[in-house]
Amino acid sequence: MRIPINSYIHKEIKKNISLKALYQSIHDDLEEIERTLKSFANSPNKLIAEISTYLFKNKGKRLRPALLVLCAKLLGYQGKEHILMSALVETIHTASLIHDDIIDKSELRRGKKTIHSRWGPNITVLLGDYLYIKSIGLSLQSEYRQIIHILSEISERMIEGELHEYYISGNLDVAEEEYLDIIDKKTASLFSGSCHIGGILANSSKEAEINLAEFGRNLGMSFQIIDDLLDFTGDEKTLGKPILSDLSEGRITLPLIYTLNNDGSKKRKQITKLLKKKDRGKEFRKEILEIVKANGALEYTFQKAVEFSLRAKEIMTNFPPSIQRDTLILFSDYILTRRK
Repeated sequence: MRIPINSYIHKEIKKNISLKALYQSIHDDLEEIERTLKSFANSPNKLIAEISTYLFKNKGKRLRPALLVLCAKLLGYQGKEHILMSALVETIHTASLIHDDIIDKSELRRGKKTIHSRWGPNITVLLGDYLYIKSIGLSLQSEYRQIIHILSEISERMIEGELHEYYISGNLDVAEEEYLDIIDKKTASLFSGSCHIGGILANSSKEAEINLAEFGRNLGMSFQIIDDLLDFTGDEKTLGKPILSDLSEGRITLPLIYTLNNDGSKKRKQITKLLKKKDRGKEFRKEILEIVKANGALEYTFQKAVEFSLRAKEIMTNFPPSIQRDTLILFSDYILTRRK
């Protein structure tokens, strides 16, 4: 099933945007960031070296490093510190995914075995902690003390969001506002921080820093909402994990929140009964999807992602025209139309 796009939204979005096209102007920077990430795997500890090599070989989208680079260059930055800072935000992101996968008991990440499924949860927890601490430690090399504060605060907010999400796992009474607060902490905070750091490196004005941070926050909110939507509408092969895996792990996201709040007591009882089933195979997924599709929850969720995306675009128009500004605006469309 394709993500629903109504006729109004369709006019607002440029489709078929590839990351390769978005990254064209910063290709060399990203290659250098990649080399820096691989250097983090160098350790006299053979276990750390082995797992870290596996981690950074399993390359992700590198959205956060790309945003940091683009935001810095948007404001005329020409130094070299952005390479290390970009590698650090990606390392913090990686540490969060490691902890995420342990809590959710996920066996696959990007189509490959998760760290804990290969090395066990005990070692994996320690490695996630190690990456968080290493990132903060390396950030001390920055001449900008504010960056160290931002990375520390982001790490705290991400872990707080993870704790809250775990605490309410399986709770069908989660409100939309509570869900948005969790994804603001877990996901949007690092998007926001990446953009903010780009502004700091460029010695921008306080107003520009605030705009970049808010741009990143809205982009991150849109990203996570689409991520949660893809759990219902995506293709298993493309996603690299089964559909409804978030729900199977107890995560109650916006499509289900909307359904529970707008389908009356009958549907709520039906969903509650389904979620009590131990067998969550093909039939379970089919029944859940039928309920969620029937009441406009998928359209509502997509529209919510569009709202955040449009706010991000509007903020970016505060900056003068440039290839970086155009690319950052296109990021909003890429996030809305991505399939993984």
